[in-house]
Amino acid sequence: MSVRELVVLGTASQVPTRHRNHNGYLLRWDGEGILFDPGEGTQRQMLRAGVAAHDLNRICVTHFHGDHSLGLAGVIQRINLDKVPHPLTAHYPRSGQRFFDRLRYATAYRETVDIAQAPISADGVIADTGGYALHTARLSHPVESYGYRLVEPDGRRMLPDRLAAHGIKGPDVGRLQREGVLGGVSLDDVSEVRRGQRFAFVMDTRLCDGVYTLADGCDMLVIESTFLDEDTELAVEHGHLTAGQAARVALDCGVRHLVLTHFSQRYTEPDEFERQARDAGFDGELTVAHDLLRVPLPKRR
Repeated sequence: MSVRELVVLGTASQVPTRHRNHNGYLLRWDGEGILFDPGEGTQRQMLRAGVAAHDLNRICVTHFHGDHSLGLAGVIQRINLDKVPHPLTAHYPRSGQRFFDRLRYATAYRETVDIAQAPISADGVIADTGGYALHTARLSHPVESYGYRLVEPDGRRMLPDRLAAHGIKGPDVGRLQREGVLGGVSLDDVSEVRRGQRFAFVMDTRLCDGVYTLADGCDMLVIESTFLDEDTELAVEHGHLTAGQAARVALDCGVRHLVLTHFSQRYTEPDEFERQARDAGFDGELTVAHDLLRVPLPKRR
């Protein structure tokens, strides 16, 4: 059975709190698991969330600030301890190669798994599995940072009433899907485009073109909202977004489900992030993330 959901492992920004671990997010996409930005404590949060090393196929790091990457050492060592049998790939900014190397070999351990390193140095498609394409775009932060976008190819939805009208049933439906034409009836005559799902992960950044490129038309957008709107100047200075800015991006880009996360420790009332996002005009599904939350992707359009 296919499962598409976001498992939130941590939601704090630079400083963790009693209730918020450093960043960590697992996207379950059918049979694959993509781990984004494993901050300090991610291995323990995985245990609490019921996520195993065997669930991981990719690790995607947006940038090498500690709250987004210090958990790499423990996660990589756990992957090796558990002898994960399938291929794994790590994506991260090429400019941070020295940090990745230090974290990967932070201490002595027995290396049993070959983790492929796929550093990023430009916008574009960085992986294509057939089931999805993984895109990246440069963001605006004091250190080099990239966001990620997962795009499923469009498919076809068969329309039973049109199939019946043309007398197509049983094995002939499969033949038509494979061959495109059957007895003068084309696939377009009896089906419609089923839009592929789209997911974006946008962490530390000011507003920039990359944010909009990643968020465009997404079914789910996971995006930082480190600050509330009254602290916009701080957000710009430190390379971050506010709740209102994140919500306006979602509104402008036609996002269906907005997930706000990466909150500064200065705030203790999460309801205020939701209020400001709604005040900005976003009226779609909205989640103010908390640790160990599971958020299913919206149903297909």
